[in-house]
Amino acid sequence: MSQVFSNALAKAKVPGSVVLNAWRQNFGPEAAKSVQNMNQVRENLTVDELLKTIGAGFGSSSGALVSEATAMKVSAVYACVALVAGAISTLPLNVYQRTDTGREKAKNHQYWWFLNEQPDDEISAAVFWEYIISAKMFYGDGYAEILRPHTSSTEVSGLRLHHPLRVYPFRDVNGRLWYRVTPLVGASYVLQPADMLHIPSLGYDGLTSPSPITYAARQAVGTSIATAEWNGKFFSNGARPDFALETPGNLTKEQVDVLRATWMDAYGGSANSHKPAILTGGLKATPLTLSQADSQILQTASWNLEEICRVLGVPPFMVGSTEKTTSWGTGQENMGKGFVKYTLRRDLIKIQQEINRKFWPRSQKFFVEFDVTEIERGDLKTENEAFRVALGRAGEPGWLTVNEVRSMKLLAPVDGGDEINKAVPTADPNAAPADPAPADPKKKGKSA
Repeated sequence: MSQVFSNALAKAKVPGSVVLNAWRQNFGPEAAKSVQNMNQVRENLTVDELLKTIGAGFGSSSGALVSEATAMKVSAVYACVALVAGAISTLPLNVYQRTDTGREKAKNHQYWWFLNEQPDDEISAAVFWEYIISAKMFYGDGYAEILRPHTSSTEVSGLRLHHPLRVYPFRDVNGRLWYRVTPLVGASYVLQPADMLHIPSLGYDGLTSPSPITYAARQAVGTSIATAEWNGKFFSNGARPDFALETPGNLTKEQVDVLRATWMDAYGGSANSHKPAILTGGLKATPLTLSQADSQILQTASWNLEEICRVLGVPPFMVGSTEKTTSWGTGQENMGKGFVKYTLRRDLIKIQQEINRKFWPRSQKFFVEFDVTEIERGDLKTENEAFRVALGRAGEPGWLTVNEVRSMKLLAPVDGGDEINKAVPTADPNAAPADPAPADPKKKGKSA
């Protein structure tokens, strides 16, 4: 083994762990030729695979290319991604430990800091989780490398983001899963699944997932892009349909070009839409009315928004569409619960399970779970009424202590606030009075 580490020190400029690279070179799968396709060139790629690899756009029936960059320009896509990714990025990710009676928060756990504040030296935790979810929604998969103190350690020291187009999952000749990472700086390297957080989307095939936006919502996004371009050109012409200039005589090509250029210079554009037209020489302006089919184009934005929201699991009313009511009920509390239950939960569970199985592979004592109480919290009156019931009212037993409630409201504990309020039995006012106990004859004799 001494020779192994000597060779590793001689190649210290190679990116990654020196010990890990040395082990792979001499004893790892590369040495055993099991990972034969680590750097191979793939052939016979489908169009979708090629476009996804180079990050190009996918064609839609409208003619518009749909990619991550073009989809971001569609307001419905931007709003949905910002809503889901932003909501998850603001949720506390608590570390718990299992006990004989249930569970409790793990105090001062070493993983809490980088899960909730700073996963690495360059970004905050909020930016990290927002990136993971937005990458998943745009590309189908979100990736983050799990950093460890050394190769043989199961301890986690941090997380590092990777762009989905810079991570290539593959399987070796034995069917084992690996992740090849191509960083912005340095050579490519290979990671085992235990060292990579992988959050896939619907349609995961064992390696990657299709993008919800460029796959399922491609036509709606492409139509939105084309509609926005058509609307822009329509309003640049003063929001009015085109018209024809008629003349009783015949004009040469040069005269037609001069007339068209002169008219556009004087009356073209929204800034000149209200200038009065002066026609001479027998010219007559005949408007070309907007057909019913063309007028419906201005209303397709509503359909596109609803279609995009349906694919991304976001109700339209949460991204500013007020045309239709929601079936989730009224009130902030009901809307928050519905958003967590039907939209966020499917991503929250994936993240929790991926962290739990890779952060603690040899122990089930600790686990993480997102705290969604802030989103599900209702108005102040409803919340205070719920706390009254939880603390115990009108002689009813409570199930929360005063200090537990104060902790939820980020208040300091108070003396005597750690006791559960127990029910106090009260006398029934309609019950008949109990009969007096009979006198004891022995006691009577003694007293006499």
